[in-house]
Amino acid sequence: MSSLAFLVTDLQVRIHLPAHGIVLDLSRLSPWLVNQGESTQKYASLSVSCQAAEKSLAILRSSPEQATASLASDGVQSNDLLRPVFMGCATKNAKVVAISLGSLQRLIAVKAVPKSAVPLIITTMGDAMSQGVDIQLRILQTLLSLITNFPSVCGELLAEALLLCFKLQDSRIAVVSSTAAATLRQFVMFVFDKMADEDRQNDVPLGAMSEVALPNGNTTSLGPYATDAYSVFEDLCLLANSEKPHFLHLEYLHKTFALELIESVLTNYHDLFRQHSELLLLLQHHLCPLLLKSLSDKAIFPLTLRCFRVVFLLLKKFSFELKTEAEVFFMLLIKIVAEDSESGAIDHAGARPPWTRVLAMEIMRGLCSDAELIRNIWDRYDSQQSGAKVFTSLITALKRLVTEKPALLGVCTLMSGVGVPSHSADGPSGSGSTSAYGLDVGGVAGMVATAASATMSGVVGMIGSGTGLSIQTAGMKLQCIDQLDKADSPMIPETYIYLLAVQCIVSLCEGFASFSGPLYTSIMIQRPRAAGEPVIHAPAALDISTLPPDEPATIHLGIVRSMVDHGWPALLAALSFIISTNLSDELFIDVLTSYQAMTNVAGMLGLTTPRDAFFTSLSKFAVPSRVVSSLESYIEPPTPRSATSLTDNLGLTAPPVPPGLSERNLVCLKVLISSALFLAGSLGESWYGILEAAQNADYVITLKGSQPPSRRSSAANTGGGTTSRAVSGSGLPDSAKVAPQSPSRHPLLAETDPDSIQAAIQRLFDASKNLDDEAFQAFIKALCRLSSEMVGMQSDTSERLGNESESLDDLPNPAGLSPRVGHAHRRRVSGIHLPRTLRTGDFGVERLGTVAMLNIHRLIHHPPEIAWNPTTSHLLSIIGLVSAPPAIRIQAARVLDEILVVIPRNVSSHGELQANVQRRVLDVLAKQIVPSATDIFNTNANIELRKMGLETLHHILQASGHTFVVGWETIFEMLGSVCKPAVLSPKGSIDSISTLSHQDTHRPKPLPLGYGSERGYLTLVKIAFQSLKLVCDSVSSLSPEHLRLCISTLGLFGRQADTNIALTAAESLLWSVSDSIQAKRKDVQREPEYSELWMFLLLEVLGLCTDARPEVRMGAIQTLFRAMQLYGSTLSLDTWNECIWKVTFPLLDSISTETHRTPSEPGVPSVDSSPEQAWDESKSLALQWIGSIIKEFLVPKIMRLQTFADAWKAFVSHIKDTVLLDRRPLSTPAFECLDKAIDSLSSADHDLHLLVEEAWECVWKACNDVGIAISQGGRSQVEAVAVQRPFTQDSLVAFLNVIRTTRRISREQTISEWSLERLTRLMEILKGVMTYPDSPDYRPDIDGLTPVQTSVMAIIENIELTAPAVPSLIIRDLSEYVTLPFLAAFHLEPVQLTTPESPATPMPGPTRKQVTYIGLSKKAMPSLVEMYLRFRDHVEIYENGTIEAILSAYSIPMKLKYDCPSPSKFGKDLPLWKTATTCFLRVVTECVAVVSGLGEEISDARVEAIWRRIIEGFRGGILADCSAAETFSLEEQETEENFDLALISAMEIDLVPYLGASRVPDYLIIQFAKVLHQGSQLMKTSSSPPLSLGLKNGSHSMESADISLVPFGFQESNSEGFGSTAISSSIPRERFSFWCFDLLFLVCSNVPSGKDTFFLAAYLILTSVHDHVASLLLSDREEARKRVAALSLPLLLSRCKTTMIRYIADEALRGSLPFPRYAVNFY
Repeated sequence: MSSLAFLVTDLQVRIHLPAHGIVLDLSRLSPWLVNQGESTQKYASLSVSCQAAEKSLAILRSSPEQATASLASDGVQSNDLLRPVFMGCATKNAKVVAISLGSLQRLIAVKAVPKSAVPLIITTMGDAMSQGVDIQLRILQTLLSLITNFPSVCGELLAEALLLCFKLQDSRIAVVSSTAAATLRQFVMFVFDKMADEDRQNDVPLGAMSEVALPNGNTTSLGPYATDAYSVFEDLCLLANSEKPHFLHLEYLHKTFALELIESVLTNYHDLFRQHSELLLLLQHHLCPLLLKSLSDKAIFPLTLRCFRVVFLLLKKFSFELKTEAEVFFMLLIKIVAEDSESGAIDHAGARPPWTRVLAMEIMRGLCSDAELIRNIWDRYDSQQSGAKVFTSLITALKRLVTEKPALLGVCTLMSGVGVPSHSADGPSGSGSTSAYGLDVGGVAGMVATAASATMSGVVGMIGSGTGLSIQTAGMKLQCIDQLDKADSPMIPETYIYLLAVQCIVSLCEGFASFSGPLYTSIMIQRPRAAGEPVIHAPAALDISTLPPDEPATIHLGIVRSMVDHGWPALLAALSFIISTNLSDELFIDVLTSYQAMTNVAGMLGLTTPRDAFFTSLSKFAVPSRVVSSLESYIEPPTPRSATSLTDNLGLTAPPVPPGLSERNLVCLKVLISSALFLAGSLGESWYGILEAAQNADYVITLKGSQPPSRRSSAANTGGGTTSRAVSGSGLPDSAKVAPQSPSRHPLLAETDPDSIQAAIQRLFDASKNLDDEAFQAFIKALCRLSSEMVGMQSDTSERLGNESESLDDLPNPAGLSPRVGHAHRRRVSGIHLPRTLRTGDFGVERLGTVAMLNIHRLIHHPPEIAWNPTTSHLLSIIGLVSAPPAIRIQAARVLDEILVVIPRNVSSHGELQANVQRRVLDVLAKQIVPSATDIFNTNANIELRKMGLETLHHILQASGHTFVVGWETIFEMLGSVCKPAVLSPKGSIDSISTLSHQDTHRPKPLPLGYGSERGYLTLVKIAFQSLKLVCDSVSSLSPEHLRLCISTLGLFGRQADTNIALTAAESLLWSVSDSIQAKRKDVQREPEYSELWMFLLLEVLGLCTDARPEVRMGAIQTLFRAMQLYGSTLSLDTWNECIWKVTFPLLDSISTETHRTPSEPGVPSVDSSPEQAWDESKSLALQWIGSIIKEFLVPKIMRLQTFADAWKAFVSHIKDTVLLDRRPLSTPAFECLDKAIDSLSSADHDLHLLVEEAWECVWKACNDVGIAISQGGRSQVEAVAVQRPFTQDSLVAFLNVIRTTRRISREQTISEWSLERLTRLMEILKGVMTYPDSPDYRPDIDGLTPVQTSVMAIIENIELTAPAVPSLIIRDLSEYVTLPFLAAFHLEPVQLTTPESPATPMPGPTRKQVTYIGLSKKAMPSLVEMYLRFRDHVEIYENGTIEAILSAYSIPMKLKYDCPSPSKFGKDLPLWKTATTCFLRVVTECVAVVSGLGEEISDARVEAIWRRIIEGFRGGILADCSAAETFSLEEQETEENFDLALISAMEIDLVPYLGASRVPDYLIIQFAKVLHQGSQLMKTSSSPPLSLGLKNGSHSMESADISLVPFGFQESNSEGFGSTAISSSIPRERFSFWCFDLLFLVCSNVPSGKDTFFLAAYLILTSVHDHVASLLLSDREEARKRVAALSLPLLLSRCKTTMIRYIADEALRGSLPFPRYAVNFY
């Protein structure tokens, strides 16, 4: 067994050497056969097989290649070679048979079997078929391999092979039956594949042809493969019909399996069938009767299902070839579909079960999705006079099907809107309603389909809420027609068949659109255009008669047109019913898309009636009539409803939800608009209905816009199981009150918010620009007709007279629509009569303006009768209609004005067109501005209309005034008619915003004749002045007389009560009149005239510079100085002299008089809106401008004046007085002004150096005076009363900038540094500025420098240090800056905002600001080291105490250590004490060496003072309080301790070698030892008083240090002699104490090298000091070291003695009690 299995496997690997493989297999098979034969004598066949195998083996061994060739070519030895395999199959041993079949299968796969052996192979497999399952499966595999590898097998051999498969397919074993069925399908497919190959080759010899009898009695000759295919398919049809086959030797075959095989053949080879008439005859004579018979018999689900599937294939693929049969099947399906479901509820004879109807509908759905097939159906049947009306019957049946059970589908109440009553308000419940669907389908179909109307009317009483229709609930996961494995029909949802009907209708509609749309686009839009022909964006309807009649596209377009023309009534009735049912969102979109498709197709093909019918239906769905009627009567409830008032909502009162459009209404509206846009070029008079629907939608969306949306609740969800949003009158979606929606909704369901809907409506009007003139004229006429009807309904003489006295401001906003109920009038909306609403705006008027703006080019260049005349005539008629509501008249005026403004802007400046259009515009505008004599000033509405006319004039002048060639006299006449002089109180000011509410009632103003109110007068004056400003912008074209008149007019407006008017007048003097005057001054002949005019202008502005109103005042100041700046370069020196003495200084004097007159109270901050603040801002602005003027013109103009010296002194005096006498906010601009002036001196020529020197000296004197004031706390003397005005930080920075600029100018002039005296004064000023304690606006100074500190440091860094004593001066001040965080930091006192009525409230402590100087200290510490290193060789820094100041500055943070303030607030800077320690050690390292090197150049007293500061620094660092470090982590503690090691190492390396010098006093050496003694303490004991380590400055003896060598350390012997068992606390830094102790030993020891000590070893490890450096550090200084050792030894001995005495005493008391670890270390 294993040998043969190996054979099978090896054959697959070695296909190219089959003989060699067979040799191996037979060599292994033969012994097994021999053994089997010997062991079992009764198996004689095995012995024979063994002999045959031995013979085959001998043949293969002798010549493998020859044996292989013999097998393939049917040689003489092929029988001997195959005999073992056949003999093995003949045995009844299952194992041997399986091995043999496997070998045979492999041989067949490599085609190593002769053709002559094929019959024997088939016979052999037939004999072995009775074996087990494995053998049967192997037989099927072998058969499949045989048939596919030997295509020549045909005829009877093929029949025998198929017979074997059919027999196995009939097996009761499932795996065998299913495998055989699959194999049969492959056999049948292979048979037809061979037939197709035979057709392609077309080379069948005549001898191979055979005669075949056809079903119609004829015969035909077919090739062998075609004969096989024909015979097989014929037998399948016969077997399916329970008839005897001709080719297959079968007695019976399951009909279902036969139909499945037939379906497979038709599915894959329908093209082959159409090519062979004999096969089509089989379909006609065998298959079609079979199907009709099966469908007519009693329905059995598996059989009927397969019959329907085959019918579907016949209709889908052979409807053209089988025209009559297809007609029969179509009508049969339609008949099944049209059958009433109730008749088939009981499964009795002659009645079809319900599932047959479902199967028919599924077939119909597949057919309806084939648009070409549906068109062919119409062409073959319906279009023929004698043909059956298949298409008509189909849509009629579908319409009847969808409407047969309305109660099951339910009603979508959302299609009727939200917030509307469930029944009509015209009668009792149910009596006044014609359709519960919210759509009177009878009204639509009445003109085309009486049957549809009757059907709808008959089902009204049965309609309920229903379950609804959705794919999720009504659909099936697997459609019924595909459930081939079911013996009985599956569970079918009751609404599934209606879902199929909806899908059929949708497919039909989409099929029309998918075919017609692309053709329409290619023919009407994308067609080739002639040269100059414009692009067509809105084409007309397609005229099929103009197309080539023989083109297939033309023919099919005609078919579609006929189908739509005949079938639209039923389709409209069905769609209108379906869309009103309870559909899901997905189905709703599909149905609505079908609506759109039908509308578009009808419009594209020129079918006006169907198009208008679909538009009308969509309009009613988009804006239901009951929504509009309910909205008229809806009243917002004043209070939220309570639970007890729920009964009020039973139809007796208004609904609680505001009436509005549901989401589905809005989607319908979007589709309506989309279709209208698509068909815009062919709508004609139909525009009226579409525009009316858009108007109604806009009315519903915006009507209740004034109602608060918070009182509205969401509509109940009753449609399709999905949440729908409602857009009520508020225009806001109630999305916050409903469940969240699915994110994967259809795009049509998105963007249903009011803004998107309004944008969609707007797109409808935007499309007007794409219309041709004829279509546009129809569109405009429809819009004007709609507007006229709506305005006419709202016009009433009695109402107009009753409302004339209303104030214009009391009218509602023209943009909104506020209903007024209670009127008896009615208006028409889409044929519905509703209570009329007085509207404050008209939809048609507004949209007319929109259309006009989009078609400006058409209004200008096309004939007036196309657009201009209809538009303007309609608007002017509304404006002049006195009986119309004022709001609508105003709206019409606004629209007209917008048009008139745009028209001149788009007119070309060439030819007569410009003058004609401008005249046309002015004529229309004059009719609005100049009303009739009886209505000039009678009503507020007329005033408003005139105001709007003036505004329009303003806009026209603004945009197109420079292009006007006519009408200037008229323009000035209109402007002059409204402007009258007004008297302004000296103390009063009326702002333009508050003009209407803050009038001066004490002083009545004269009004122009005819004005009835002050308000209207002021309004018209403002608008007229705006127009006058525009005239001033074009003042260059005015004559001198007009120019002078303009100046006078502007001066008049500058004194008007309106602040903005006055301010604008002042500014206009510069930017229009002044510019024009200066431009005309270039004319030499007219220069004096215009120069005089310009000076008059400046003096006029100067008079406004002291106006009581801050805005006017500041505007005048800007105008004045901008004029001087703009034209200063062209002015003569005499003119400049007048500008300085007659304009600039008088301005400062007049403003200073006001600022000095009203000083603020001390301690009370000024209020921003106070008059004092306003005057300060005015003077600040003046100073800024003066600084800019002086900076630009000082050198070229002002310094050339004879009076420059006096002018400069006066200028500096003004600045100093401003700083010292005025309020503090003026200090900064004053300093900045002075800084600009000084800075401009740098560009002065050499010939002006004396003036420059005099100028900066004058400035320095002023700076000195200001510095004195700063040092005094900012006090000034005003009116003999001391007033403290603290300097702000900004003012101090500005002051420092003045100093820096002054120094730069002086050094540029003198090329040398200031004297030491002046530098000393400068440093005093800088120190006073830096430490100024009263600023109210200090900034954080921890992480960085404040601007003041930055400026101070910049000035210091800029000082040259070459002069003697200057470095010492700077270093001492920097040393003082280092100490500021520890000595001068302070908290700011919060500013108390007090009033006479309320006491001051103190500010909480944590919110108080603090001036820390930390950033300054961090900046100064390293700078101080750098400066010392730079000047360390200068003796003066040692003699004058500078080095002592440095050491003292660093000692303070070293002593404070952890008590130092935090170095940063947001960063991680190094602590201040670490920075100070590092800098201190760097200074000490250099200092002791330099002091020793300088020798006698430094006095002994200075040497002693320096060493005292050094010892104090080390004492502070070593003995500082480190208890705060106990809270650190161990790693941090170790890091801190290692950092302090630098102090010990510095003492040993840098201090000890120089400490023993003779000039160092003994007490300092002893003090050094004391520091080490105290630092070496390991425990804190209460019995030992701390050593006094304080140093007194100036001490020169041992006594001054309060220390004695002899008794030191023995004074405590009495107290130390008593032992104790108490546990003492250890100090936190044990290692540091040992380092101090080691250094004390090292100092007192005679050690030649420091390597032997513990400390030096630690030092070398931690600091990586090299050996030669260590040797150098411990170099031999015998005498000095002996002196240090001698003075330090008593302290060392005392330290050791104390330790030993305490140990002895404690040991005696403790006995065997062990000592603690730290005590052992201590002892």
